Amino acid sequence: MTYAYDAELAPWVPMLPVLDLRDPAAAREVGRAIAAQLPPPDLTGLTVLDRTVPGPAGAPAVPVRIYTPQPLAASAPAVLHLHGGGFVLGDLALEHADAAAFATGIGAVVIAVDYRLAPEAPFPAALEDSYAVLCWLAGNTDELGVDPTRLGLYGRSAGGGIAAGLTLLTRDRGGPRLAMQYLDVPVLDDRLDSVSMRAYVDTPIWNRPSAELGWSHYLGDSVRPGDPGVSPYAAPARAEDLAGLPPAFVSGCQFDPVRDEGMRYAQRLAQAGVPTEAHLYPATFHGSALVTEAAVSRRMRRDAVAAFRRML
Repeated sequence: MTYAYDAELAPWVPMLPVLDLRDPAAAREVGRAIAAQLPPPDLTGLTVLDRTVPGPAGAPAVPVRIYTPQPLAASAPAVLHLHGGGFVLGDLALEHADAAAFATGIGAVVIAVDYRLAPEAPFPAALEDSYAVLCWLAGNTDELGVDPTRLGLYGRSAGGGIAAGLTLLTRDRGGPRLAMQYLDVPVLDDRLDSVSMRAYVDTPIWNRPSAELGWSHYLGDSVRPGDPGVSPYAAPARAEDLAGLPPAFVSGCQFDPVRDEGMRYAQRLAQAGVPTEAHLYPATFHGSALVTEAAVSRRMRRDAVAAFRRML
């Protein structure tokens, strides 16, 4: 199928790698190759620390990477950063540059989470890892030098779905209070029934076949994508009650199978009384923000920083 991509994005499409999630190990190798080819992060004015924090009960500790601006302003915010990767791949290296840019641009301490991956660790492993790190963050704001009332959440792609699930879980458990959530091209709905999901079967980075495999790996053997028993914490589009969630910014790309579920979720958040902004970028595909040479990609990253500075 032919798509009217942005003129600066189009030349990159044939060079983008194919993520075949049928073989998670091979897909992870591709993900690591992508990370190795990305421009190096600008760490000027940042300290970067790798450490582990306590994981969920009975589970391993969770690796995190902490980006701290120097000097750190008084009452600085903090952002929990959840990487993408279709629930199957991704690590602290994949979005290293973006996490660093957020820390610098927002003036925030950014905590990137290396959550467990499916299929070896299906739902709720990644979600519970993320919740454990959020609770650790909320309990260590003095040590980190951040304002406990200014805790934000960012997730891209599958990380956006985990982030949305995390806001629901945190609300329902009475966990740490989040000041905002940024859901960047989020993967939210295992039912795969939207117009965009049915239409975009061959788009780069993410398409319907990859979505089918990603959800199958994430949900594990106990339930299949589309079954009635799927938890709304896994697939937040299934949540019936979105009231009481933190203010949201939701981004979407035009030629992206998850476009409609993201925009629909933003609409439902607004209908539930949640202050919500949504931005759909024309002529883009899933992951366009990673193409640093395109003006629209740079605008997407600037918009993300601006949203945090405005909302957090």
